[in-house]
Amino acid sequence: MPFLSVHQLCRPVSSVYTNIDYLFSRKNGIIEPEQDGDPYPWIIWYIWKVRNDKLFRGIDRDPLELVRYVESECQALFDANEVPQPVIQENNTEEPQILSLGNICLLDGSWTSAAHFSGCGWVWMDSGGNIQLMGTRNITRRESAMHSELEALRWAMENMLQHSTCQSFGTDCKDLIAIIKEPHVWPSFATKLERIETLQICFPDFSITHVPRARNHISDF
Repeated sequence: MPFLSVHQLCRPVSSVYTNIDYLFSRKNGIIEPEQDGDPYPWIIWYIWKVRNDKLFRGIDRDPLELVRYVESECQALFDANEVPQPVIQENNTEEPQILSLGNICLLDGSWTSAAHFSGCGWVWMDSGGNIQLMGTRNITRRESAMHSELEALRWAMENMLQHSTCQSFGTDCKDLIAIIKEPHVWPSFATKLERIETLQICFPDFSITHVPRARNHISDF
């Protein structure tokens, strides 16, 4: 029989020492020891402990139960010492959409049920974001807050026709945008919408967009 090193022998063999030598030789060949979760060193250590319990205290341990206990202890320690990998966040190449407030007319209508008057305000900013014109006024209290918003839009459109080429309008009222886009859904505002629809004819590129209230405060008088 040709000479074979213990590393080349088939496992396991009858010799306990040969098997242990194989295990420790394999242990030395692990490229990343910190990633080694093999419980066999623990099993050997616990065999030594239960041997002493048997010899000096007369305590017998169930072999299968011992192995399961050792494996759980080993895994618990391995998990506790495992270094969490840093979370690599993918670079988001999509830049967030930035609302441009250049060459836009911001508008707002104010209304309270207890007041005798409603308010309208608008601010026109050029392409550089600089305020060019603004207007505010009190009007007799309208039927509802939405009526005040529509009045503010109508007044802003009339002023833009007279004083600028601006065709973009911004409001923090989403319902106002919905009314302009789907007027047939809001029949109670038909009279107000007639005037606005007439004005829209004069704006070939008319648009109205939602502006967060935090950015529309400039027209909120």
